[in-house]
Amino acid sequence: MTHWYGSGFRRMHKNTLLDVPFVAMDTQPVDGIVLNSTVDSGYHTYEPITLRMDTLNDPIQTIDEAYFKLQLLSRRLIKPNTLNLDGLFSVLPVIAWTSLGPMLPEHVSQQRQLAWANGRELTVTHNDKFPYMLNYYTPSGVRIASGSQVRLGAYLAEGTTVMPAGFVNFNAGSLGPCMIEGRVSAGVTLGSNTDIGGGASIMGTLSGGNSHVIRIGSGCLLGANSGIGISLGDYCTVEAGTYITAGKKVLFNGKVIKARQLSGQDNLLFLHNSETGQLICQTKKNTVALNDALHHND
Repeated sequence: MTHWYGSGFRRMHKNTLLDVPFVAMDTQPVDGIVLNSTVDSGYHTYEPITLRMDTLNDPIQTIDEAYFKLQLLSRRLIKPNTLNLDGLFSVLPVIAWTSLGPMLPEHVSQQRQLAWANGRELTVTHNDKFPYMLNYYTPSGVRIASGSQVRLGAYLAEGTTVMPAGFVNFNAGSLGPCMIEGRVSAGVTLGSNTDIGGGASIMGTLSGGNSHVIRIGSGCLLGANSGIGISLGDYCTVEAGTYITAGKKVLFNGKVIKARQLSGQDNLLFLHNSETGQLICQTKKNTVALNDALHHND
């Protein structure tokens, strides 16, 4: 059995836990303690924590466990969809994420006035349950043009580039070098050398009734403003502006079938007949190649 260890600190306001940054995580006991005792810095109290989890298969019960699991993902120690995140939303509180640290939303106005009185500025990036990944961990070999577009809990492999309009949710991401200019929803994984075009979206499982966890294979291209609600195998292409839901009718090999029947197959090209508007699927042989110069992120 694999045991997981993490050390860091709990950031609190009085008796309310706000977040839990871990500075070291591994399958062996870690020595990453940055604090030897509780520190009071005014609004925040910092309390050292060492956490051990014997299984990642149980639902989340505490904020400590929630941050532990999310940071395992962002540190690339565990891959998406291989751990239990049930209970995550019910455990995490809504936090005001500010330039002076996380705060309870109802305290922001008062804290902003106190900051002004001391010659400082307090800015709020967002009110949400999830912080930005880059404020907790910066994975090697990755380029992220806008930190607000990648949530803590995203998994980004080396060689991945996330452009300003790209977005990667928690428990989702790339398993190899990828170009992400569109939306990668929770639970979605991308194979190596896949390109998600500008404005493209991949359906997740958090809302909308979709229960199918989508996997996009290696060497795929989702054209600009396209969308996908089924899995794709390797070397598939979706034409720009084409949205494929599981129940959509597709002409394939002379027969009209539902798109879900093609889920996970390799070497497919989805496009529209420009005269009739009919959705067509064809087999293809050419492959997608990323621009190497864009993915050397050292």
